[in-house]
Amino acid sequence: MSEALLYSFRRCPYAMRARLAVRYSGLPVQIIEVSLKAKPAEMLALSPKGTVPVLCVGGQVIEESLDIMHWALAQHDPDDWLLQGDPRVQELIAENDQVFKHHLNRYKYAERYPEQPMEHYRAEGEVFLQKLEALLARNDYLLAEHLSLADMALAPFVRQFAHVDREWFACTPYHRLQTWLQRFLESPLFVAVMAKP
Repeated sequence: MSEALLYSFRRCPYAMRARLAVRYSGLPVQIIEVSLKAKPAEMLALSPKGTVPVLCVGGQVIEESLDIMHWALAQHDPDDWLLQGDPRVQELIAENDQVFKHHLNRYKYAERYPEQPMEHYRAEGEVFLQKLEALLARNDYLLAEHLSLADMALAPFVRQFAHVDREWFACTPYHRLQTWLQRFLESPLFVAVMAKP
């Protein structure tokens, strides 16, 4: 396989999850860190929408983080992150991407959404946190006793939510979720993909 190029931005949760899957799969992919203020012309030529991540491999361009994750796992998934095609994986990711992310944006950037106080947006996002906490009552990870695509696709967004107000998150009753997130943050995989280029 010819070397793939992945245009990324270190702190973007979408780019983060793409890097996690690529690194886990052990594929030879060159990561190109992008300045969002000065996006490279080569990236914009491949993907005019101008958002990261963008993967270019063998003449194919993949522009969505979840598609990049699936591409990587289709090549190599040694620990069964796909959980043998369990539909709950996609359902949970869809809820994260379509519902939780909406509330996360409003909570994190509450000043841009003055219609409601910050606490309102946080409470709306908490509904999803409560669901994750309940899932973790059954297993150490969201859907199994080992990491899956669901954990890796969601963790960067839960991290972002938790980091808006770390003191608040530390005082919540989501003890299993706190443990799950801390284990993710300390994992060699996450540490590796967050190393500064």
